[in-house]
Amino acid sequence: MASGILLLRRQPSVIPGFGITLGVSLTWLSLIILIPLAALFLKTTELSFERFVTIVTSPRTLHALELSFGLALAAAATNLVFGLIAVWVLVRYEFPARRMFDAVIDIPFALPTAVAGIALTNLYAENGWIGSLLAPLGIKVAFTQLGIFVALVFIGLPFVVRTVQPVLQDLEAELEEVAATLGASRWTTIRRVIFPTLVPALLTGFALAFARAVGEYGSVIFIAGNLPNVSEIAPLLIIIRLEEFRYADATAIAAVMLVASFILLLIINLLQRWSERRAGKR
Repeated sequence: MASGILLLRRQPSVIPGFGITLGVSLTWLSLIILIPLAALFLKTTELSFERFVTIVTSPRTLHALELSFGLALAAAATNLVFGLIAVWVLVRYEFPARRMFDAVIDIPFALPTAVAGIALTNLYAENGWIGSLLAPLGIKVAFTQLGIFVALVFIGLPFVVRTVQPVLQDLEAELEEVAATLGASRWTTIRRVIFPTLVPALLTGFALAFARAVGEYGSVIFIAGNLPNVSEIAPLLIIIRLEEFRYADATAIAAVMLVASFILLLIINLLQRWSERRAGKR
């Protein structure tokens, strides 16, 4: 009887070997992610607690961390809004060169970060195409915090678009028509029909864009100016500490970035699951 119940509970699988594949997955995950992260935290034990606190609470470190996380959140939020607009245009409308517009969004994926940084710097410098138009208005982009924000928006947009686009494509347009025939206004249709379905994908895209932005290095250092306490990001400060052979200091800053990123991503993941459960109850 017990064996029969066990057989009923066991789910059939087309591809056998759950134990082997699980073992390979866990081993690979440990080698690629868990062991390097453990080594990072182990390196910080070379510092005393007082020295660790002194490093991570120094004005230069705090400013770099605040700049990296603050601008990463701002860039991810910006991409959330404009990425949703871009997805809506790509999915809901037919227009000339739509496929080309769709392909252009993937350019930050394939473009080397150094090339992106050089291109953005040349474009937004005071003698660049866009920078020369903004300079008379007193707006300086290159070598400022605004330049960092522009670079982070550039590299993060595809994460939002490619995450939300399949969900919106699977959302049948007939649902919007049914809502309209039942007397729902456009805002009610968006709020009660479209938005709840897109929220999990939007949160996922936001998390991916934020994760990419907070650790971005190559495209930022060219346009940032890299001035301490002005436009110096945390990844650059880590590189500087490594070049000074202050490895423990670098790992202390990296550990703080890792913990802060994990906490933020955990919160976003919990919000995503909450929105999925709430959408499932509708």
